[in-house]
Amino acid sequence: MSSVSITKFYNLLALKVGKETAENLTSYVEEKINEEFNNKQQVFATKEDLANSKTDIIKWMFVFWIGQICATFGFILLFSKK
Repeated sequence: MSSVSITKFYNLLALKVGKETAENLTSYVEEKINEEFNNKQQVFATKEDLANSKTDIIKWMFVFWIGQICATFGFILLFSKK
């Protein structure tokens, strides 16, 4: 895939459609590229985000296992009394 710089894109368009139209079109394209880049940049997870999610997962794992142990002992006590 070949890449074309904004300047080269402008020069190619200026020859075909005129300078004013080429300038407007390249400004529009550049704005859309920057907008899309900023949207994609907000989706990426940082190392801090990953560390926070890992911490939350570990915390909820302990809560789950403690609940399971309590439920298991409760059933054992319930059935051992009969």
